[in-house]
Amino acid sequence: MPITGRCHCGSVVFEIDGEIPPQLTRCTCSFCSKRGQLYAYYAPAHVTLLAGSAAPATYRWNTKQIAHQFCPTCGCGVLSDSPAFRPDGSWDGKTRRLGINARLFDDFDAAAAPVTVVDGKNLW
Repeated sequence: MPITGRCHCGSVVFEIDGEIPPQLTRCTCSFCSKRGQLYAYYAPAHVTLLAGSAAPATYRWNTKQIAHQFCPTCGCGVLSDSPAFRPDGSWDGKTRRLGINARLFDDFDAAAAPVTVVDGKNLW
């Protein structure tokens, strides 16, 4: 059964072909710590913006390698399209992943899920 989710105003609606991971991820980098998202990671091929959804706006900073996408209407952070970094911060130079804001999943309490913390403040 696919996972569905949406931003606060419902302009951006997505579907994920996959399961909710057993643990979500919280990053401590300067941007993510202010944004407050809890990420669930998926391969880009498993995530679809549904027809009629608004195109998310994009914010890039620092190395410009990560596209942080948010709803242009309500401002909710939807996803981050990033290199598939390993826990030590390394990357193979090609594989990407989408960090979906699990707080937007329909019928799911992300605040109650187990969380792994990534030390983005010191890795990037």
